Amino acid sequence: MRSEIAIDVAAPPDLVFRLARDVERWPKLLPHYVAVTVDGRGADGSVVARMVARRSLVDPLGLGLPVAWRARAWSDAGTRRLRFRHRGGATNGMDVTWRIEPAGRGCRVTIEHVFRPRVALWASLVDRLFTRPIAGRTLATFRSLAEALAEDDDGGVADGHASGPHPATNKRT
Repeated sequence: MRSEIAIDVAAPPDLVFRLARDVERWPKLLPHYVAVTVDGRGADGSVVARMVARRSLVDPLGLGLPVAWRARAWSDAGTRRLRFRHRGGATNGMDVTWRIEPAGRGCRVTIEHVFRPRVALWASLVDRLFTRPIAGRTLATFRSLAEALAEDDDGGVADGHASGPHPATNKRT
């Protein structure tokens, strides 16, 4: 199964890339990330990390359901791509690619998930119940952070007009 989730960000693509590529800082930047623990580092700059995020639930206490996985993560500054290869947890074998591309006066951030477990129904359940909710919250938070930083650097106007809602798209194949 292949699915995509995307969002427009009124901030420079390089700024968004710099924020997103530092996965070790995600628990400090993203309130739904509980922990990122690095298990190893590659000579190529990649890291193998255990990650824990909270999947929001309709919950009066706002605690959410913890979701854990292990992944190898690396990035390519030249193409502004982030890559993750899941190596454990319910998403073992999932390939994730972030594409951060110029669009208008900002950028478009797309996260593609490719997951082919032995049982196809498992991919659909994981996508619907965990991957999309966590990725959507991650994109929305990075958009808020990047736009706030871009606004500060731009004298109060990040994209030449007042901030407003930004479209997000979801696509599954």
